[in-house]
Amino acid sequence: MSIDQLKSRIPDFAKDVRLNLSTLASDETLTPQQKYGLMVACGIASRNPVVKAALEAEAAPHLAPAVLAAAKSAASIMAMNNVYYRFSHLVSNPEYRTMPAKLRMNVIGNPGVDKVDFELWSLAVSAINGCGMCMDSHEAVLKKANVPSDIIQAAVRFAAIIQSVAVSLEAAEAA
Repeated sequence: MSIDQLKSRIPDFAKDVRLNLSTLASDETLTPQQKYGLMVACGIASRNPVVKAALEAEAAPHLAPAVLAAAKSAASIMAMNNVYYRFSHLVSNPEYRTMPAKLRMNVIGNPGVDKVDFELWSLAVSAINGCGMCMDSHEAVLKKANVPSDIIQAAVRFAAIIQSVAVSLEAAEAA
């Protein structure tokens, strides 16, 4: 399934979502690797099998196998970290914030792709998963690497659009 086929499945009540989805492939703010990696990582984070499959199919011809694997790694590691760090940030007991996480996160230090790209993907997945602590951390790493705000904002815009596609499809199925 392609993005065009995915767009055709978005119901009329979500016309804005369909129009926003149309902008992803033509986005020129990001490099192709950043853009297609975001599609893969955010598609996985959406937890919608149709969205995941369509975006991975769209991205796969544009990404080397190692890059595709790194985008999947970003979604996977953030699924774990976002739960843990959202908990430690939101729970009233401050003791948890002083305890070591004891979570293996080696892929963050050696993702197999450009660190900025991996951080953009991790930021976008963290936005979907709602972990403010992780979003702050990834945004700080990106700013330290001199990534302009419009690039950071574009990554989060991709996350917002992809998540809204998943929700729109689910809303149509529930009707």
